Amino acid sequence: MKLKPIILAYSEGGLEMAYFPNIGTIPYEGPESSNPFAFKFYNPEEKVGDKTMEEHLRFSVAYWHTFTGDGSDPFGVGNMIRPWDKYSGMDLAKARVEAAFELFEKLNVPFFCFHDVDIAPEGETLSETYKNLDEIVDMIEQYMKTSKTKLLWNTANLFSHPRFVHGAATSCNADVFAYAAAKVKKGLEIAKRLGAENYVFWGGREGYETLLNTDMKLELDNLARFFHMAVDYAKEIGFDGQFLIEPKPKEPTKHQYDFDVATALAFLQTYGLKDHFKFNIEANHATLAGHTFEHELRVARIHGMLGSVDANQGDMLLGWDTDEFPTDLYTTTLAMYEILQNGGLGRGGLNFDAKVRRGSFEPEDLFYAHIAGMDSFAIGLKVAHRLLEDRVFEQFIEERYKSYTEGIGREIVEGTADFHKLEQYALQLGEIRNTSGRLERLKTLLNQYLLEVSVPSGSRL
Repeated sequence: MKLKPIILAYSEGGLEMAYFPNIGTIPYEGPESSNPFAFKFYNPEEKVGDKTMEEHLRFSVAYWHTFTGDGSDPFGVGNMIRPWDKYSGMDLAKARVEAAFELFEKLNVPFFCFHDVDIAPEGETLSETYKNLDEIVDMIEQYMKTSKTKLLWNTANLFSHPRFVHGAATSCNADVFAYAAAKVKKGLEIAKRLGAENYVFWGGREGYETLLNTDMKLELDNLARFFHMAVDYAKEIGFDGQFLIEPKPKEPTKHQYDFDVATALAFLQTYGLKDHFKFNIEANHATLAGHTFEHELRVARIHGMLGSVDANQGDMLLGWDTDEFPTDLYTTTLAMYEILQNGGLGRGGLNFDAKVRRGSFEPEDLFYAHIAGMDSFAIGLKVAHRLLEDRVFEQFIEERYKSYTEGIGREIVEGTADFHKLEQYALQLGEIRNTSGRLERLKTLLNQYLLEVSVPSGSRL
């Protein structure tokens, strides 16, 4: 079936498009609104501190979950109703581009992200894959000329095809290493052409199932060689986007080499790559590693390595990567608390690497989901800004660690104390008295700020 060009019509109400004809541009109507197709808290033009919400949050739509996800899982076939699925092959790829930019415009998002296989089908050969990619990238480039939506990042899918069964850069097969390198080379060229702010590396199968058949040292060395090659090629073609590594502890492999921020940071430091990379931190990956989202953000932040965020959430009752849209206000608040202390995300953004639930299969659900996520982070932004403005936690933390600003504590911090001096000091001590951590009080304050920001004054009891 050949794809017919979409005819766009203009009406008094604005642009009418083909894929979501019953949904207009999503407006901001405020917390009192009952319109399901309106933002209640996300107002892109509202100033929070010295930036607008849009500038702070830098929202991005994930191409894969939104336009290629079909709702299939290990127990059921795809069930999503998508108006573009009547097409196939390259016609389907082109229809998805049209649908994507319609959704971007109606949500008024500044960014999107994709893997290479999301936008164009793989061919029988690498050359055919390149040809498919070039055709779709041409189309995307044309749409971007008249759209505000830019490319936050792209990446190469080095995990889905059977050739990557043993990994990509860490594969035991040098042919696979070479094929993966070619895909990333093409991805970097696409990134430069489309003006990507970043380029992401997620090691989907860079790990192992068992050490019984694994040369870990060689695999880690090869992964480092791969990254150095990418850095060199980016310099060669003049691509100045930020390189990001996305940690995840497991799934699909039993153990992945980029387990968490701390593990991946150690890898970068060991192989002389720290100055070339930052981290793209995903909330659900953090919980799979046994951490909170804010923990991973904090570790990255204090080491100057916080680059971008995949905004989603998991279900603590389930042991896999559920990629739910973020609606937990505690999490969005504490995430924005870290991001604001980082001075923002720079060239990064908040990418909704999230998928609607299998039971939410109608096209409208894509809008409900993104509205929910955008509103949730807008609340988180405003609460976090208030908390920092009032120095709610900072004041308490400063008082808690006051002993390191004077006396022996100051000597410890300044490096003038040693074990001899500390022993002499300790021998003279009487009873050591600690102060309360006031956890429950701090949680109460967080609740108070959340309610003050998120509940309209006219609705409060």
